[in-house]
Amino acid sequence: MLSMQTNGIWADAVTYSQLINCCLARNDLQHARLVHNHLFFHGYHPKTFLTNVLLNMYVKFKLLDEAEALFDQMPERNVVSWTTLLSAYTNAKLNHKAFQFLVLMLRDGVRPNMFTYSSVLRACHRLFSLRQVHCSIIKDGLDSDVFVRSALIDIYSKWGELHNALCVFNEMVTGDLVVWNSIIGGFAQNSDGDGALNFYKSMKRAGFSAHQSTLTSVLRSCTALALLEVGSQAHVHVIKFGPDLILNNALLDMYCKCGGLGDANSVFTRMVEKDVISWSTMIAGFAQNGYSREALRLFESMKVSGTRPNYITIVGVLFACSHAGLVEDGWHHFQSMKKLYGIEPGREHYGCMVDLLGRAGKLDEAVRLIHEMQCKPDAVTWRTLLGACRVHQNVHLAIYAAKQVLKLDPQDAGTYILLSNIYANSQRWEDVAEIRIAMRDKGVKKEPGSSWVEVNKQIHAFILGDNSHPQIDEINSQLNQLIHRLMGVGYIPDTNFVLQDLEGEQREDSLRYHSEKLAMVFGMISLPREKTIRIRKNLRICGDCHLFAKLVAKTEHRIIVIRDPIRYHHFQDGVCSCGDYW
Repeated sequence: MLSMQTNGIWADAVTYSQLINCCLARNDLQHARLVHNHLFFHGYHPKTFLTNVLLNMYVKFKLLDEAEALFDQMPERNVVSWTTLLSAYTNAKLNHKAFQFLVLMLRDGVRPNMFTYSSVLRACHRLFSLRQVHCSIIKDGLDSDVFVRSALIDIYSKWGELHNALCVFNEMVTGDLVVWNSIIGGFAQNSDGDGALNFYKSMKRAGFSAHQSTLTSVLRSCTALALLEVGSQAHVHVIKFGPDLILNNALLDMYCKCGGLGDANSVFTRMVEKDVISWSTMIAGFAQNGYSREALRLFESMKVSGTRPNYITIVGVLFACSHAGLVEDGWHHFQSMKKLYGIEPGREHYGCMVDLLGRAGKLDEAVRLIHEMQCKPDAVTWRTLLGACRVHQNVHLAIYAAKQVLKLDPQDAGTYILLSNIYANSQRWEDVAEIRIAMRDKGVKKEPGSSWVEVNKQIHAFILGDNSHPQIDEINSQLNQLIHRLMGVGYIPDTNFVLQDLEGEQREDSLRYHSEKLAMVFGMISLPREKTIRIRKNLRICGDCHLFAKLVAKTEHRIIVIRDPIRYHHFQDGVCSCGDYW
């Protein structure tokens, strides 16, 4: 190159372009700068195309200042020049600068193209700015472009504007997989699993094959809805992609969170490549499904493999300790996490330790730890302590914890009800009345217990007091017969779990029609004996329903899996995987 400069010889633009790309591929900034200097030697100015290649080179090397300096020297700038820098600002999260740049581009008389708008849409940090850009896209006639439509759907979904995302999707017949992926991903991202799966079915009917991102969204939706059968069907399509780490991690997460731990373990064992997400997902899966010892053994294997644990890994490890009563192990992992792995304890770690100490009856230690937290305790932390106080019947501390929860979350109906029950149990009726008045004045209502059971890839929902299910009469009849049979083997409804319910339900009747009991019976009616009954709940399972499920599993020879917001309970032969420690 020096010889060329000496003799005043220049190669063609394509050669220089390939040379610059070679420097990028080798991450060779030194030689890239030599090419730049050569191109501008003795006042020579390369064509706009080649300057754009240099501009892109500096952007890829993350040298924005040098890219800007080059841009300012350009005698001519086209849409590629502007878009390259604007996209760089967006990627660097300099959203305000990206918008300023778009305005300057328009003032310079350069019209944005589909790549410009796809970049600037990602820089939208307010709904108002998003709508302004959307209007400009329509004016420029680019609203039909596949990539622009996809970017619009993505950003509307990110802001929770599913209606607007759907409007963009429905504006014209969709003939591209990119747009389908965006709408499916948008619904999955906004926890609308039903919507995502319905679009997936429509996409398949339209003749499109699932892509990696499609299947990731489908698996996420199956995870949210606990749809194991649909997730297993998606597994067939995942296999076609070979050893794909992202898909295998999503598959692992789905099986763990749908209670299919055996399938999860099979996927994990066969994975050619595992990262910290794979290990952390499996550790948490074992812990949440009641296999704490296996979770801790897997953690040891992870360390032997050389994979460094992260924040989430330690949460799973501490969760395993808390749900197995392993106080010493829990303290060891908690106290060594910073020293061994450089991980500062966060709220989730403290929450697990409070739970561990509380379950073990070490309530004073749990309170002391809360007051020593490096971060401010949130409502979840105090709620965890409150649950432990209820189990160990520490009324004084329970009242204190409940008041702390309500300071942080004044709309927490569960805490009001639990506090009311504690007062009632202590014959403090004036305090019970005060709680009821506070709930009424603040408009706080008890969330009804809801349960969902999967039968033939369909979700059937049950809510306490709701008789809308088409088979409710048969379900109630079978439930009454079942309760009668169980009473013959010693089942007695434990009315402590509905003590002084604020909605005044009859205690035993309320227990009789708890939503998980209805879901359990419907599963027994609808599924053959060899099929596992899989139930998902919105509230923590109560002690009476837990005992009921154990007796049903034993007397009716069924396997029942119940997933509540905290963990998963596998009932078989009269035993639960949690060991009655939940």
